[in-house]
Order: sequence, then structure tokens, then C-alpha cells
Amino acid sequence: MAAAVTLQLGHYAGCVGAHWRGDVATYEAGAEPDAGRRRGDASSEGEGSCSAPARDAPPPLSRLTAYQDVYSGGSVQVWSDYLKVHLHPKSVFVIHQYNHDGDSGRLEAFGQGESLVQDPVCLEELEDRLHFFVEECDYLQGFQVLCDLHNGFSGVGAKVTELLHDEYCGRGILTWGLTPVMHKTGREKDFYRLMNTALGIVHLSSQSSLFCPLSLSGSLGIKSEPPITFPYINYDASLNYHSSAILAAVLDTLTVPYRLSTSQCSMMHLAEMLNFSGRKVVAALAAVPFPIVHGHSLPDTLGTHQQNVPWKLLSSYGEQKVSRCFAQSVVLRGICKENCNSNCPGKQPASALHACETAEQILQHYLHTLSPGAFSTSHVLKQPCHTLPPYPQFFSSLLTREGFLLDRPLSYSSTAVESIPVLTALQSSPVLHTVLYSLYRDLQKLDTRRWASFFSTGVEQDDFKEALHELRTLAQCYKTSFEADESEDETDSD
Repeated sequence: MAAAVTLQLGHYAGCVGAHWRGDVATYEAGAEPDAGRRRGDASSEGEGSCSAPARDAPPPLSRLTAYQDVYSGGSVQVWSDYLKVHLHPKSVFVIHQYNHDGDSGRLEAFGQGESLVQDPVCLEELEDRLHFFVEECDYLQGFQVLCDLHNGFSGVGAKVTELLHDEYCGRGILTWGLTPVMHKTGREKDFYRLMNTALGIVHLSSQSSLFCPLSLSGSLGIKSEPPITFPYINYDASLNYHSSAILAAVLDTLTVPYRLSTSQCSMMHLAEMLNFSGRKVVAALAAVPFPIVHGHSLPDTLGTHQQNVPWKLLSSYGEQKVSRCFAQSVVLRGICKENCNSNCPGKQPASALHACETAEQILQHYLHTLSPGAFSTSHVLKQPCHTLPPYPQFFSSLLTREGFLLDRPLSYSSTAVESIPVLTALQSSPVLHTVLYSLYRDLQKLDTRRWASFFSTGVEQDDFKEALHELRTLAQCYKTSFEADESEDETDSD
């Protein structure tokens, strides 16, 4: 059975990472010194919901409020408490050198993360756990790496992906750079975050088959932007419980093409389709939930979004609704056969979308209309994204139990939303020029002499400048037309 090994590197990455259903082995790394005493280390494998951590069995709906109290900060101290799943003893590697709580002793710089993995004891432990799960695979597709970008785990991820690239040549490595919604934390921490992010993007993308920044934060740069909003979700961006639930649903849907047993697409095939011409960074987009009105057909719904596309960019560039792209992989889930078409036999189809016979043909025609020159693949699943507790119930009152839209809110108190349709896309898109170049521009103006503490952890200033040059080169891969002269950004400024 084909399988992928998932590595989760960092506190936020551990929150986002869903425990996939099916034959997928999981390796997790965390920075909490007390995680070893949690129940997650004491039992064998567990299975979570498709997009959220779960206990042994979903609680009754009447216990929803109690779960919300627990997850919103009451008794959650470390990530294994947050996950609420049973973890295999071999899947957890506790880093004792650094603290999770408090402002001191944290893994906060890229160089610290690199040095950590280069330590012989740490490297031996890492390889031992990795080999344990690799040997369980009948056929190894590759590796999914979920890695914090904003802290020292970006350095851990850089060295881990380098190890995977060298030891498992020819296997796919799909890396997801996770960043929580960031708030102003002080000038030093803001610049640490920027430098960690830039170094992480450059190193992770160079060693991976495909790299995707994934966040609800409005910007990777120094300028603070409002978090991404969704029209039918009322979430609190300051709670990891909320933001990671959304990203987990997106991630679970994005990875469907190479996880389906019936799919002919492997992890490497997906990467090769999207990463041509040096474009190893892709953007993630999603509609959570996909806005289909109860009783309406898929052609009716997509027909209303010919210009105003329903998805949001989740790769840290604000509320952009991107349609133009070079290549894309799109997944639509939660659409049943009865939602596909509303044509009456013998009548002329209302549009070209209505003339399509299957959901796959409808979606493919829609994508071709939006991006006629792009290479597009699409997958349609009947299975929705399940959102039973402890998935947060932050949905609009306009949603039915199945996640479809109503014309008006229910006049009575509705029950919890049990599932939702979701639309996601991985795109090699011109918008990535702006995402990457904006980060380069912010850091190119930085006087590195002011941040000697960052470079004392192992990163040389010349190496950092070289990484900035590589970041700019990477950004240029997505430039499609003449833009303003960027030479004015070439000089350092304080």
C-alpha cells in the first residue's frame, strides 16, 4: 500500500497537522519539555477526524461548549494536550534544550534549529524514528513536512528536508510552511520572524519537490495586515484552536490527489506538474465552506463566480482572489450527484457549464474558463469535510447541518454543522512574485549589524545575504510582465 510519512516540526505545525485516515504513518517533533508525560506518548496509534484532532470517539453535541472552553485556553498547555489524540511512542521526539512557555529559552532563531539537528545525539534519534515509520511502508511515495516558518523550527526543517533529500533521492518531499496569525510582538521579534521566514522559504524550497506557505495571516512581511476572512466562518484569529482547524481542513483537502487509493496521481507527479521552470513555491487557495446554496446545482453556483472567484489566498498576501495561474491542482469535496446538474431532459442547457454531464467535467470547464492557458487538474469527492466536535463551531447561522447555504437564517436554534463542502487549489501563480518579493524588499533594507544576536546562533551574514539573493531570484520566476524598476531597493537602508 502506498503511503507517505508526515513530519510535523514546530508548535503550530503540530496543531495544524491532521492525522490522515488510511495508511499514512506520522512522525512528530515538538519543543515542549513536558510533552513526554502526556497521554499522547503512552498508547499506540489513534485516528483523528479529517480536519481536526479528536478523542477516542466524538463527544455528544451537548458537550460542545465544554470542548470550546477547554480548547480556547482553559487546560491546554502544550501541543499534545491540544491535539487530544493518542500518539505512537516512536512518533514524538521531545527537544529538552528549549522551552515552549515563557519568553526565555525558546527556539527562536534559524541558526539554533540548524545546530540542533546537526547535534549527533539529536540526529541519531531523528533518523531512528524516521526509519521506524519508513520501514512500515509497502511503497513509500515520499514525505509531507509541516514546519513552522516564523521561529527556529525553520532551521530544523531546513536540515530535515536536506536529510530527506540526500537519503531518499527520488521520493517526493512536499513541504508546508506554517505561520500563525501574527500580532505585533516588538521590533526584535518581528525581524527575527522575517529572517526565519526568508531563510526557511529559500532552504525548504531548494530541498523539497514543492513548497507551500500556508497561513491565515494577511502578510509575511513587516507590515501588519488583517487576517484572512471567510464569509461563513466567524473565527477568532488569536486562537490557534480556530485558525489551525481551518488550515487542517484545507490541508486535508489539498493533499487528496496523492492520498486517494483510486487516484493515478502520486506525490511526485503532483510536484512535477506544478514546479516547472524553477517555480518550486506554490500558493494555496480555499473556499471554506464552498458556497453552494441548498437545492442549487454546481453549474448554478460556479456560474455566479465567473469573475468573483469563491476562494481566498492562504499564502500570506491579504484578501487577494487569484484566478490567473501557470498550473493548478484543484479539489472539490462534499458534492453529491444530485448537486451536479439541474437540467430538465429535452431542454436546452442554460450554459456551457450546464451542458457538462459530470461534476469533474463541470469543474474542469470552469477552471479552463478562469485560466484558459493554465494546465489544470481537478478531483471531485462526494465525501465532505467532517466538522463534528471538537471541531470549533464557528459557522454562520446560514449554514445547514451539511454545510450548505440557506437563503435566510433559521428561525430556530440550529444544531452543530456536521460537515462542509470545501474547494481548494494549489497554484503556481504570478501572485507569488509579490509575496516573495515583498518579503525580500523588507529584509533587503535591514541593517544586519543591528541584529548580531540572530547571527550569533550560527547563520553567517554573508550566507544571509546570499539567501536574500536566492529569494529575489525565486520571486523573479513568477514575474510575468514589466513592472516598476526595482533597482531602488538594491541599496541597504536602516
